[in-house]
Amino acid sequence: MDVYTALSEADFDKPQQADLDRCVHCGLCLNACPTYRELGVEMDSPRGRIYQMSQVAAGAPITDSYREHIDLCLACRGCESACPSGVQYGRLVEAARAEIETNTTRPWHERALRNLVFRKLLPSQRLLTGAGTALWLYQVTGLQKLVRLTGLANLFGMGDREALAPGAEIPFFFREIGKTFPAEGERRYRVAFMAGCIANISFARLNEATVRVLQKNGCEVVVPAAQTCCGALHVHAGIRDQARILAKKNIDAVFAAGDFDAIITNAAGCGSTLKEYHDLLPQDPMAHKFCGLMKDVTEFLSSIELNTAQMGPVNVTATYQDSCHLAHGQKIRKSPRQLLAAVPGLKFREMPLADICCGSAGIYNVLHTGMSMNILEKKMSNVNLTKADVIATANPGCMLQLEAGVRKWGKGTERVMHVVEILDEAYRTGAKQ
Repeated sequence: MDVYTALSEADFDKPQQADLDRCVHCGLCLNACPTYRELGVEMDSPRGRIYQMSQVAAGAPITDSYREHIDLCLACRGCESACPSGVQYGRLVEAARAEIETNTTRPWHERALRNLVFRKLLPSQRLLTGAGTALWLYQVTGLQKLVRLTGLANLFGMGDREALAPGAEIPFFFREIGKTFPAEGERRYRVAFMAGCIANISFARLNEATVRVLQKNGCEVVVPAAQTCCGALHVHAGIRDQARILAKKNIDAVFAAGDFDAIITNAAGCGSTLKEYHDLLPQDPMAHKFCGLMKDVTEFLSSIELNTAQMGPVNVTATYQDSCHLAHGQKIRKSPRQLLAAVPGLKFREMPLADICCGSAGIYNVLHTGMSMNILEKKMSNVNLTKADVIATANPGCMLQLEAGVRKWGKGTERVMHVVEILDEAYRTGAKQ
């Protein structure tokens, strides 16, 4: 059992000395860090940030400068893949943000906004539905088109942020929560599907496609009724007390629905946190059981005998952008590529530097839009070299970011798709033949 199971919940709310001591300051992480590649500033590299964390652990005060350097990190965890010493940087930066949150008194308007978003909106199906309906009206009334055509958002310095706004897909996937979808043909597996929070509004069709693909592959898919937001955005923001509440609700929701061969997510960012619930709840044996069953949908599908017999051709040229929390956080790189290789008619072209962050990073692109756009522009240069018709990825947040990149620096015609959406298209094509 992991030594960290001996720690209490509160122990994880600041960087652990054992994690800090793993860093030997070799600097091999520097080129893997998007902010260091962009700025060339040591304190905005993983090594520099760990040095600052160590100083705080030794008694140095938490200053505005420290907060800024830690906050500017995308938490993409690319440094973890580059590190020869096995530094768990993701764990460190999340703990550092929790420590900052505990020891910082924010201005009242920031406290109010964070309370609204993290403690009220994200965990509430009712409030998310209301916000999603307002977003849908913004789209269908033509107001969004008017704002983008006239550049109105630019007058308020919001042009890039507005371009990153998610869409709303009616009907929302909330209506499917609590349902069970039977396997097509012989049932081979029984799986639970974690539908997310914002994804139920902005990626409702992706969630539906995920269920269909799992059904095609012999899965009975249960969407647990009492599930809620996974808490990933809370963990990234240092709000670990609320993340623990959400984690407990999701664990209870899944196991109240019965026994499963796997628990599935189609969001790489959510998946990293879902797989690390034992860090939030180290003394909870059900959290460890939950983490043991948790699978990214690409990871699960590549581990079973994939149903290729019912696939039809998808005649596109595709490239793949590694979602950071899949490649670096969950160490899953081959699975999405194996699934794409199984699709008839699809021509795959590897993207240069595919595992460098696209700049999305949860809500980073909203909080640090300038840095995010600089990173995205470089990413799109590499996308354009592939001349691909389809940019595939495995995380909804990356999809939004890449769609903004296509509009701004691409040909404007490239489709951004989740790997599962491509599989779903292959099955639908096959059904028509």
